[in-house]
Amino acid sequence: MAAGWNATLIVETWSEGETIAISVGLNVACQHTNARHICIVPNAASETAYLQAMAQQSCSNLPETIIMNEDEDEEAESTIQKLQGIDFLVTDWDQKEFAANVLRNAAFGSRGAVVVCRSGYRRSASCFSWTRAFSDRKVVRTVTLPVSGGLEIAHVSAARSSGKSDNSSTKKWIKHIDRKSGEEHVIRK
Repeated sequence: MAAGWNATLIVETWSEGETIAISVGLNVACQHTNARHICIVPNAASETAYLQAMAQQSCSNLPETIIMNEDEDEEAESTIQKLQGIDFLVTDWDQKEFAANVLRNAAFGSRGAVVVCRSGYRRSASCFSWTRAFSDRKVVRTVTLPVSGGLEIAHVSAARSSGKSDNSSTKKWIKHIDRKSGEEHVIRK
């Protein structure tokens, strides 16, 4: 999916004890699209486990890893905000606070981003909604797939909304006066 989206920056979150299959798939997609692959981990132990698991899968190009301490919120925000232009983001809802922090501070690319949330069934049981997570952005489309505990996929727009409703900003009255006849034409677009 990341290769089909032609992503240039793929970011994932991973914690010790999670499966490595999705990470291997993202690594292959990065090689096909010449994308940058970054894995955000909560601590040094997770970073070591992640790199060992990726090396065991004989991945030729290991992704970059960033350690984001959950205890230091300001540092975590600045770490994620340095990653400008995220096109594809994969997070696991088993680590709720960690995932929410990443979602809240993600800076997406000019086309928006595809956001994948693993363990989606647990996410829906906790009263989480995409529109609340991205309150300042428009969620274009969401899909739930019944794969290994639920896979939630959302396409999130690039631009932060101005706070106006979409209906008022897209429909407006245009007034045109015909110079020859003097007639006034009012058109709603």
